[in-house]
Amino acid sequence: MATVYARRGIFTSMTGWSSLRTVAVLVAIIALGPADRASAVPAFDMGNVPPGHEIAVFAGGCFWCMQPPFDPLPGVHDTIVGYTGGALENPTYRMVSWTETGHYESVLVIYDPLQVGYRDLLRAFWVNINPLDATGQFCDRGTSYRSAVFAATPAQARIAGESLRALIQSGWADQFDRPIATPVIPLDTFWVAEDYHQDYARRRPFSYGYYRSRCGRDARLRILWGPEESRDQRIRDLLDEPVTDSRSGGDDSVAPPEER
Repeated sequence: MATVYARRGIFTSMTGWSSLRTVAVLVAIIALGPADRASAVPAFDMGNVPPGHEIAVFAGGCFWCMQPPFDPLPGVHDTIVGYTGGALENPTYRMVSWTETGHYESVLVIYDPLQVGYRDLLRAFWVNINPLDATGQFCDRGTSYRSAVFAATPAQARIAGESLRALIQSGWADQFDRPIATPVIPLDTFWVAEDYHQDYARRRPFSYGYYRSRCGRDARLRILWGPEESRDQRIRDLLDEPVTDSRSGGDDSVAPPEER
């Protein structure tokens, strides 16, 4: 795993891998949270990452919607929402959403690679986003809602690149007559989002469910990936990935330790 340390609410990778919401009622839901605070986000303590665990970072539009796909997976210890991909330090939600900071709303996954492989996380990522959209996700438009895989290590970059190429070569996007627009980007800095954004789906299920329904996320995912219960097999077929014992970490468990 890359050497990662926290300062002022951020993750910084040392590997060298260097809008507005469009539905007015959704803005009203967001406004229910406390006011934005420039320096009130807590620093993430890497001591809270259990020994032997690793991190993975994904951007898939609204970060409220990106914790539920990962939280139930065996081997996932925790998920944290935040901002990454931009140059501005100490970004707040208001800055990221209302100005062009370059940051993506993202989710950081802390996981045990002996129980869930990085490829398992990638499959969960693909079937919960629209990889064809270069300008946002579902009803959310703007640079902060773009999708991306942020690779924390060279091994993650290799595996994510292979997964992306396999999806492209599968011809899946041809039926929609649009190219895949989700890139693999080196992870640099992950800034932890304000407390009121963390675990939003669990803490405020009614508001979250209303937002998700109005945003059309599930309807579009059904068009892209089919019924929810068959999506894991669907993406495995597209990526030509066999079913493996997730307790062994999946196919990416063969990566040399020095690359992890």
